[in-house]
Amino acid sequence: MSVLTVRPVSAGSGLAGNRLPRGTAWIVLAASLAVSLALFGLLAAAESAEFNPVGAVLVGAILYLVVITGLSAAVEGRRRATDRFVTGLVTGAFLVAMVPLVSLSITVVTNGLARFDAEFFTSSMRNVTGEGGGALHAMVGTLLITLAATIISVPLGLLTSIYLVEYGRGRLAKIITFLVDVMTGIPSIVAGLFAYAAFALIFGPGVRMGIIGAVSLSVLMIPVVVRSSEEMLRLVPNELREASYALGVAKWLTIMKVVLPTSIAGITTGIMLSISRVIGETAPLLITAGFTASMNYNLFADRMQSLPVFVYTQYANQGNPAFAFLERAWAAALVLILIVMALNLVARIVAKVFSPKTGR
Repeated sequence: MSVLTVRPVSAGSGLAGNRLPRGTAWIVLAASLAVSLALFGLLAAAESAEFNPVGAVLVGAILYLVVITGLSAAVEGRRRATDRFVTGLVTGAFLVAMVPLVSLSITVVTNGLARFDAEFFTSSMRNVTGEGGGALHAMVGTLLITLAATIISVPLGLLTSIYLVEYGRGRLAKIITFLVDVMTGIPSIVAGLFAYAAFALIFGPGVRMGIIGAVSLSVLMIPVVVRSSEEMLRLVPNELREASYALGVAKWLTIMKVVLPTSIAGITTGIMLSISRVIGETAPLLITAGFTASMNYNLFADRMQSLPVFVYTQYANQGNPAFAFLERAWAAALVLILIVMALNLVARIVAKVFSPKTGR
């Protein structure tokens, strides 16, 4: 009768054995930052230079990675040391990526609140040359142009994705897929030039209208809608389609009643993200819709202001006093960010409410 022998796993493998005490990583991080800050402080005092907090933090982070990896390798083993090292790198990369976002948010909120008042939301820049005025005409223009672009893009993009998933076979589907991929990477200024050239052939050179801006934005939105909708439609299980066909339901009705309702959450999220993608575009709207200081509710007549162009014109054409123009620019930038945040929040709510329920 053989006896089963269980051999203990060596500590060097990292699968079992000794562990660093809880909280060691935080202690090492604090000590590394303290040493780095002290070193940079001494160097700054010795050379009579300014203290560099960014360099001190970076050196402290590198020192932390070296020390925690060495301690973990000596106590826990090579595998766990590698895990700690990679975890530190990923965490550091995340923090570095968050620095510009946090810095931008703080800067925009701090400078934008100076003109975040009732006048800014209820008046335009008509007959305003100095302080005062508002961006109501730009907000209305942004909403109208984006709404028109959405009305153009969503049906075209959604129908294209349905064709590629449900009907597309052969060379035509490959050509459409290739063109969508090319459109995804075109610069926004090219979309603006295309829309302007198309309407200039009809109305003549120098034409500026809100609908032209909507067409230029739709050129940027359509590939995003196609790609996001296509991926969502492909996630619908084929068993649902086959069950519908087995009941004698036509293919188009299966798409309407089974496929689209199942993927509606993901499709809506993709549409909202495509709107967020284009609502802050400046170059195509500067070419196609132009800019104005007056209200314009008609997409098919005259120039129309938008928030991105308003921010650009207020900053580029500063008058007297200059701070009034800068305050309006920062306030409009804050409004634009809040609109994008609201769209992303709506997308998340829609995805949560309309997503297929997996519970019993």
